Amino acid sequence: MLNCAELERQPRVFQSLTGLSLAAFAQLLPAFEQAYGAAQDAADAQRTPARERQRGGGRQATLATMADKLVFILFYFRLYPTQVAQGFFFGISQGQACTWIHGLTPILNQALGAEQHLPARRPAAVAQVLAACPDLAFIIDGTERPIQRPKNAERQRQYYSGKKKRHTVKNIIVTDKGTRKIKALGPTCEGKKHDKAAMDETEFRFPPGSRLWQDTGFQGYAPPGTTTYQPKKKPRGGELTPAEKATNQALSSERIGVEHSIGGTKVFRIVHDVYRNHRPAYDDLVMATACGLANLRLDFRLQVA
Repeated sequence: MLNCAELERQPRVFQSLTGLSLAAFAQLLPAFEQAYGAAQDAADAQRTPARERQRGGGRQATLATMADKLVFILFYFRLYPTQVAQGFFFGISQGQACTWIHGLTPILNQALGAEQHLPARRPAAVAQVLAACPDLAFIIDGTERPIQRPKNAERQRQYYSGKKKRHTVKNIIVTDKGTRKIKALGPTCEGKKHDKAAMDETEFRFPPGSRLWQDTGFQGYAPPGTTTYQPKKKPRGGELTPAEKATNQALSSERIGVEHSIGGTKVFRIVHDVYRNHRPAYDDLVMATACGLANLRLDFRLQVA
């Protein structure tokens, strides 16, 4: 049975199974514990009848410590096993694993928010976060995640991505070009939606004087007060000139940072593998949480560098 004390003795195994180094885990743990306590207090306040015995009484829980609970949910995000397998690794049933997964995910999200690792989601918050970036240089891109084929015919058409040739959901990501941290994340939408249409729906606003790198999927997207850099599309039935090809290659080398940022989120297999969960809005929650974990990982890499 996996537990934090056992894994801490093998730092490389710990990072492989949770996605975080021991140092990053130690930084996140106090915020996670505080968020868990706040969630428990809120649950107790809504209990009818009110709690009579002290919290923590009764049989000792399998996930005994707060560190064990954090390892549990990080392990799920990192490897995305089935709930049966998750329960087996931690010595609990599939039903208990399901309860813990859906109970601990919002707590992990809140902990990352308390540590200011989560990307901004609302337009007003995005404007404030982007304005605080010193260089005002950003890269935008859309990222798709595969999902199980919907049973409903209309949803099949809605979620089928012609680009990926499978059913997907999509998010728009805005990264700081200098640090490569994910600063803003658009809502989760159907994979069929075009990148520019998805970006327009976010209603994100960039500070005046911003420089914005984007790919051809954002053709026609030009926020006021910004300078945009975008590769030139090959004309129908024609070819690009050598100079245009060289310019496109230079822009691609500038834009590659956003692909590294997206790759950082997909270290966590829950946003890489075919998405299997069916709880409403959980797909959006896990994407935001994975972005926060990627930003946390990047912080520690920058410190080492």
